[in-house]
Amino acid sequence: MLYQAERLINRFSEFLGTVSAILFILMLLNVFIDVVMRYAFNDVSIGMQEMEWHLFAAMFMLGVPYTLKTGGHVRVDLIYEGRSERTKAMIDIMGGFVLLLPFCLLVAYYGIDFAKEAYQLGETSGDPGGLPYRWVIKAVIPFAFFATAVSGVGLILTSLRIALHPEQAKHINNHEPEL
Repeated sequence: MLYQAERLINRFSEFLGTVSAILFILMLLNVFIDVVMRYAFNDVSIGMQEMEWHLFAAMFMLGVPYTLKTGGHVRVDLIYEGRSERTKAMIDIMGGFVLLLPFCLLVAYYGIDFAKEAYQLGETSGDPGGLPYRWVIKAVIPFAFFATAVSGVGLILTSLRIALHPEQAKHINNHEPEL
C-alpha cells in the first residue's frame, strides 16, 4: 500500500516536472517574441515582460517537487556525503519530517490567504499595460509548496523503503525494477 502511494506521488511529481518544462518552453518563446518585437519593430510590451517573470516563477516553483523526487535538491553534503544508503535514508526521513514538511505546509497555509486577498481585491499590475489577475501567479505559491510537501512525503516513503531494504537502494534510486 505504501509502495503504491509512493508511486502515485512520484507520478504527480513527474507530471509537475513536465508542466515545468512546458512553462520553460513558453517562457523562451515569450522572451524571443518580446526581443524581436522590441528590436525589430521598436514595440515594447509591459505585459510580455511581466509574463516572463510569471512564467519563470511558475516554472521554478512547480519544478521543485520534481527536483525533490529526482534527488536534485540541495543537501548538506558535509553530513550526507560518504554515508551508507541506510544512513542517507534516515537523514532524508528526519529532514523531511523536521524541516521540509513543516516549512512547506506553513508557507502553503499562509499563501492561500495571500492569493485569496489578491483575488478579492481584483489585484492587477501596477504598470500601465501590465497583466491583470495577479492572483493567478500568487495562487501558484501555495499550490507549489503543497505539491512540494506531497513530493516530500514521496521522498520519505522512498527513504523508508531504503532504510528497511538498503540492499535495494541502487535499484530504488535509479528507478530500476526491483530484484
